[in-house]
Amino acid sequence: MTAYIAGVYEHPLRFAPDTSTQLLHAEVANGALADAGLTTADVDGYFCASDAPGIGPLSMVEYLGIRPRYVESTDIGGSSPIAHVAHAALAIDAGKCDVALITLAGRPRSEGATPGTLTAVREYPENEFELPYRPALVAGYAMCAKRHMYEYGTTSEQLAWIRVAASHHASRNPFAVFRDIVTVEDVLQSPMIADPLHRLDCCVISDGGGAVIVTRREIAKSCGRPLVALRGAGEALGYQTGSPFDLTRSAAHASSSAAYHAAGVRPSDIRYLSTYDSFTITVLIALEDLGFCEKGEGGKFVMDGKLIAGVGPLAVNTDGGGLCNNHPAHRGGVTKIIEAVRQLRGEVHPAVRIPNLELAMAHGCGGTLDQRHGCATIILERQ
Repeated sequence: MTAYIAGVYEHPLRFAPDTSTQLLHAEVANGALADAGLTTADVDGYFCASDAPGIGPLSMVEYLGIRPRYVESTDIGGSSPIAHVAHAALAIDAGKCDVALITLAGRPRSEGATPGTLTAVREYPENEFELPYRPALVAGYAMCAKRHMYEYGTTSEQLAWIRVAASHHASRNPFAVFRDIVTVEDVLQSPMIADPLHRLDCCVISDGGGAVIVTRREIAKSCGRPLVALRGAGEALGYQTGSPFDLTRSAAHASSSAAYHAAGVRPSDIRYLSTYDSFTITVLIALEDLGFCEKGEGGKFVMDGKLIAGVGPLAVNTDGGGLCNNHPAHRGGVTKIIEAVRQLRGEVHPAVRIPNLELAMAHGCGGTLDQRHGCATIILERQ
């Protein structure tokens, strides 16, 4: 794959009661195009998932005023935009399009949504069997955390360090929902939501969104922005009956293995990671499965602020992540791409900037970790 990310944009709003979902998609699209120095007339590929209103691309291409030669609406949950980057690269390699636009946006905060509603959609075929047992999103992730504690001795204090790191980064982000720095004690003293997860172990609910422009090298060079290339990518699904099921493991192991192989690099080559952080346990399990530490060693890996930029060998979610900054439409994948690109371009706050950064990873885990999920991993390189 020889594709480049030429433009990115994150919507500044986290609460948008007077803005429609389709307008949010249009605003982030225009923002990413402006970042790349392109216009809607240049777009000939469009990628979205089920957060897009209407019949996906059929509704959105007309609303956005674009004329794509190629469209795709693959949906693997919140990790979909990360998968779309790789799919856009394949489409570009195949000559299907030259400038691919990826959008994600939504307004769950304005609509009064709660995480509990995400597991109660009766149209899902599996829910005929699962809804009678009243599954809840946070309870499912709490089971993963509890099992990890049982298997490996992980503690609530160790999980709290993940929120602490996110809060340090968010304090430098003027758009973050929560900008106050918290301590381990603050996390442990916040209300228990589902044992062992406290309120501050859980991500924000926010409106907004983001967009990404993927294109071929010659077009990216003409945009005049720092060149950020897609070096490797991988995807994998985790579900109960088709793979070995373990509450302490995710499909990230398979998706990242494919990305490392394609890129020809190892975890030790990566110094910045944007990873899905719907809950603190989501980050800890991802760190292990992505190969940054051994299985069961995640608790030690995150302690004492090691995920804070400039402290440990791996900085994580320097925008504050979903825990503190933004989790638009209950789907955090697009913000992971955006912050990875910002880091590679050197466009983040100096206090969280990783100097001389060459490689960055963006990783997403959509769906629900305890039931079925889709992981997507990309490795980006500044050239």
